[in-house]
Amino acid sequence: MIYVMSDIHGEYEKYEAMLKQIHFSDQDTLYVLGDVIDRGRDGLKTMLDMMQRPNVIALIGNHEWMAARCLPWLQREITEEFLQQLQEEQIQALSLWLNNGAMTTIAEFQRLSDPQRTAVLDYMMDLIPYAIVLVDDRRYLLVHAGLGGFEPEKALTDYTLEELVWERPALSTRYFDDDRSWVIVGHTPTLSISGKAEICRGEQLIMIDCGAVYPGGRLACLCLDTMEVFYVG
Repeated sequence: MIYVMSDIHGEYEKYEAMLKQIHFSDQDTLYVLGDVIDRGRDGLKTMLDMMQRPNVIALIGNHEWMAARCLPWLQREITEEFLQQLQEEQIQALSLWLNNGAMTTIAEFQRLSDPQRTAVLDYMMDLIPYAIVLVDDRRYLLVHAGLGGFEPEKALTDYTLEELVWERPALSTRYFDDDRSWVIVGHTPTLSISGKAEICRGEQLIMIDCGAVYPGGRLACLCLDTMEVFYVG
């Protein structure tokens, strides 16, 4: 079976419970559409577990994008010389990340061993921006946030990473000429759209971030073979 989940945001216990609920095995494949880290306390614990599973495929989210811009230089010893060498761009990048729940991840990162830090950074740098999954006669484009600046003629390779991990989609957008293709995204909690912690469907869009880290939210998982939906929380 092929499963998709997104925006775990450090909720390791919900992630672990979801794997048990779907009876995840070595014969299955799980796509995680980014935002494994930040806000919740166990983002890197979750990521380290995913790293040990060859059948878990992770995409980059805006939170990994922010972390990857800051963690390589944040692990250096903070001295007066270090502070003097900081560039304005680095300060702005850190400010953005801190305003989006970075402290839990930074605290976790500080507790990792040097080999673990290196492994986590390498993993983040190698995260893919999107994936195309074929199930029978259906096609799914998996991406963290959506196709920012969408144009029907625009090739996937022409979208910037920022357009794929930051910009929010419209439920009414029609992305494909056929009726057997869908875009599946996380990033935008469905609580903010329908007021319910449930997967939300549009014209050719499926939104699966059900706000796992927020009060009243749940972690959602979608099976692409059966379209069965699972929730924890």
